[in-house]
Amino acid sequence: MPLQMNAEQLMAFFEEVFPQLDNAFEVLRLEEMELDMRMKIGEAHLRPGGTVSGPSMFTLADCIVYGAVLAMIGPKALSVTTNCSIDFMRKPEAGVDLIGKCKLLKLGRALAVGDVLIYSEGMDKPVARATLTYSIPPK
Repeated sequence: MPLQMNAEQLMAFFEEVFPQLDNAFEVLRLEEMELDMRMKIGEAHLRPGGTVSGPSMFTLADCIVYGAVLAMIGPKALSVTTNCSIDFMRKPEAGVDLIGKCKLLKLGRALAVGDVLIYSEGMDKPVARATLTYSIPPK
């Protein structure tokens, strides 16, 4: 299945339906069933102990799978998360952007499953791994 949205269309859609994200995301790579994104980390994303908060890492995982699904099926805003499992493996660097790498493992008519590795920019090993399932609205 070919891409239904390119990087520019995807980012414009995010800005339209999620203005609260305040342009915190940037598409780094978009290919069929794969999406890499940067999350710009600021003071609001930090927690005590000098690290990026878990909810911020969840936001990246959720947004990147959502973006990968929409890139494949088109701008269907009512696609929603139905399940998420996230493992926090290492301490991300405070104030360093996060890089998420998503692969869609399944893209069906009703459900999509994506796997995400999250890195602190510049680190070789992931700081978190997440698997998300999305419900796709009927046509």
